[in-house]
Order: sequence, then C-alpha cells, then structure tokens
Amino acid sequence: MDKDTAIGLLTAAGYDIISDERLPNDTGSQLKLQTGQSINVYDSGKLVVGGKDTEEVKALLQEQDQPGSQRKQWPTKKAAPARKVFVVYGHDSNARTELEAMLRRWGLEPLMLDQLPSAGQTIIEKLESVRQEASFAIVLATPDDEGHRTGHPDEKALRARQNVVLELGMMLAVLGRHRVAILLKEQGKMERPSDIQGLIYIPFKDNVKETALTLAKEIHAQGIAIDLRKV
Repeated sequence: MDKDTAIGLLTAAGYDIISDERLPNDTGSQLKLQTGQSINVYDSGKLVVGGKDTEEVKALLQEQDQPGSQRKQWPTKKAAPARKVFVVYGHDSNARTELEAMLRRWGLEPLMLDQLPSAGQTIIEKLESVRQEASFAIVLATPDDEGHRTGHPDEKALRARQNVVLELGMMLAVLGRHRVAILLKEQGKMERPSDIQGLIYIPFKDNVKETALTLAKEIHAQGIAIDLRKV
C-alpha cells in the first residue's frame, strides 16, 4: 500500500492526520494521528502501525490491503479530544504570556478569561460555559499574595490568588485531576493551592524547556497529541 492510499483510508474512517514526515532513513513516511497512533508507510509497500490502541487502525489498513478486497465503510471514529486548554492565572503577566506562547507553538488553543467575550455573563457564568469546551486545564500558580493564620504572622507564606484557587477547584470538578496540571512558580517559597493528593504539580522554572517537556508529556498522555520532538 502506498502513502496516498493509506491517507485516503484513514481520512475516510474519520482519523485526523496531524503530521506526515519522511522517516530518518528515507525509506518511507510516517503518519501520526491525533488519536495517538503512528503509521510507517515504507516505499516498499510495507506498513507498520505503532502507538496506543492500534488494533482498529491495523484492521482498517490490513483488510483493505488484501488483494481483491472491497472498500469497506468504516464507522467514523469518535472525535479526538479538543485542542482547547483552559488556563488559570494570577497577576504574573510575563509568566502568563510565556505559557500562552508555548501552548500555541504546540498547536493548542489556550482559553483565557480576559480574552473571551463577556456576552453579558458574569465571571462565574463565563467559567461555567468555557470549562465545557476544554479537554485540559493548566493552573499557573504564581506568588501573588501573602497569608498566614490569624495570630501567627511567623507563618506568613506566599500564596496564589484566591481566584486561582477557586478556578482550580472548578476545573478539578469538571475535568478530573488527571486533566489538570498546576505550574508552581517559586515552589520552595509557596503554599500549594490545595492539599488534595494526586494532583500534577510541575515546577515553573527559569529553564522553561524542562517545564515545557514535563507539561507536554502530561497533556500528550491524555490523548491530546503533541509532537514531543518539537517541544
């Protein structure tokens, strides 16, 4: 089977192809699907399917590649997770801008409250409508506030803004903890915004490449495809 035939079959079955590149040894091409599979289509006609949940893709390509086979109508695949990511942020505008640029480079669409039309809605109403569109949320927790228990000024610590903590809770309720990542800036000096166990905390470091790779892997693991080689 050649590459064009494979692309036609995959597209007809409802798969979205997010990349089409020549293999490093120039013996064929690699197609990557938004649903997490990769297909090596060699110039010799050989096909190799890899990645996650490969059985349906293998069955589609192998059955149609048999001599005399009739073109089968395959059911349309379920839509891949939306590439919209809800971003919660405080007062650190530089960190927010850096995060937004990073997400756009990966082909994701960051949703930020101050960039969305109000349409007569309150902030809570905007949150309730936007949160249904996103497949993942990133909470940018920056040291914008200070606080301590009443009568214990010696316990004063840096904290995220109250709106950040509120929106974190809303995203956890809708998306679940595996689809919410918290970028923690100056984590050694900050209180964590929640004591809930099992959350994904990622240090937001000056070495942004290290932060970017960790975050990209977490998003990619939830089925939102990112080419990690380009991170």
